Amino acid sequence: ITDLHQGIIWGTHTDQTIKDERLINRFDYDGDYGTVLNRFLIQAGIGYPMTVHGTGGQTRAFIHIRDMVRCIELALDNAPAKGDRVKIINQMTETHRVRDLAELIAEISSAEVAYVPNPRKESAENDLHVHNDTFLELGLEPTTLSEGLLQEVEEVARKYADRVDRSKIPAQSLWTSAQQAGVPEQQESAREAAGSGLSESA
Repeated sequence: ITDLHQGIIWGTHTDQTIKDERLINRFDYDGDYGTVLNRFLIQAGIGYPMTVHGTGGQTRAFIHIRDMVRCIELALDNAPAKGDRVKIINQMTETHRVRDLAELIAEISSAEVAYVPNPRKESAENDLHVHNDTFLELGLEPTTLSEGLLQEVEEVARKYADRVDRSKIPAQSLWTSAQQAGVPEQQESAREAAGSGLSESA
């Protein structure tokens, strides 16, 4: 058994799908189910400010779709023998904080960055310590975000801008009843602390 811990997949084409436009991969950009990177790319492509939720301090792992396919190939070619322990491999190539990702795309596309309230219940800042030494040692040659993002903006986001439904870009769902009621995050945190017997000064 091989268990692949996969990061966020980015990139629209593989060497096979690029041969015909009808084979193009789906591109989910909506605020609820689309990945943060796809959302940013579409926003940059249509001149819509990139919406960073909260502080943008959430760290995410990324991998290009071509590299994802290559990782599966490498994992199959180097599978553990019958009776060996489960092989667990991180399938990612780089990590970025959301705000840094937005700044990277803004730099290559001249898009604006907008900080908006976070509709999710998550830490404002988090560190993600992850390594992909195994796949690098097996021969993976990663496609970096800085190498491929401009192509995604130009050849996908701007090319198909007429298909974008702007009403789907902002997140529609809220993760807590307090958010739905419009209670500020600070008040919600204080209420939770009081309910658990903790004070704000604890």
